[in-house]
Amino acid sequence: MQTNSLWLGKMRQPVKMLAIASGCITGVIYLYLLSTHLWAEEGMGLYEMIRPEGRPIVPVTWVSVAFTLIMTSLYFSDTKGAIESVPDGFFDKLTLVTSRLTMIAIAIIVMVMFYEVVARYVFSAPTLWANEMSLWIAAFVFLFAGQYAMQQRSHIRIYVIYDMMPRWAQKTADVISVILIVFFAFALVWGGYNDAAARWARMEVFGTFWDPPIPGTLKASLLAIISLVAVQAVSNLFSDWNKAPEHLAHDDIDETEIENIRKTLEQ
Repeated sequence: MQTNSLWLGKMRQPVKMLAIASGCITGVIYLYLLSTHLWAEEGMGLYEMIRPEGRPIVPVTWVSVAFTLIMTSLYFSDTKGAIESVPDGFFDKLTLVTSRLTMIAIAIIVMVMFYEVVARYVFSAPTLWANEMSLWIAAFVFLFAGQYAMQQRSHIRIYVIYDMMPRWAQKTADVISVILIVFFAFALVWGGYNDAAARWARMEVFGTFWDPPIPGTLKASLLAIISLVAVQAVSNLFSDWNKAPEHLAHDDIDETEIENIRKTLEQ
């Protein structure tokens, strides 16, 4: 197991076991909540799951779910995709973890929407929470995707002029770009901190029947993740500083990606 480890090393197997164990515990809690919701008079549904007052099982459930997601993301971040770059440093590894969490979140959105479609069109019992939950999760997917794109150097870059520059001018352009990114993140945090803190303090809700605290959580998360994007940009600058220009000049044709697309089309 360790020979294929990207960065966890000896911790790969313990992390895997923790992910499986916490997943089993979360599954047991889910079955308990489902049974009480179906057969008990005071059962808990998703409406109660974001209102934990007087319900100690609710924070226990959220902690179990969060721990499962973190352990699973850690485990999957220990492998590199065929078209992914090798992580270099702490922040690259952190971004890999959040990228795996984002991939799991996309799968959760699909399951939520599938459940909604079946409930609405098969059983004529649409949910009151599926749309808001999908929006809530998708917002975090969008934000973390920006961090991952920065780490993979897959954001939009125009090389028409950059390729004609000498190496010292390319480095100067890279420094200016990173300074602008950091300044943007700083300005966003500086201007939005008070509003984000106020929304977080009162845990501002969405205004629907389910009424999740989307504004209260999303504004603070926006500032935090944008800051991570800026830090990742600085990390990229140091990591790429001594690389040869051809490593940065253009993307080579990725035969692995083309082959994967061809297989998908054939299927």
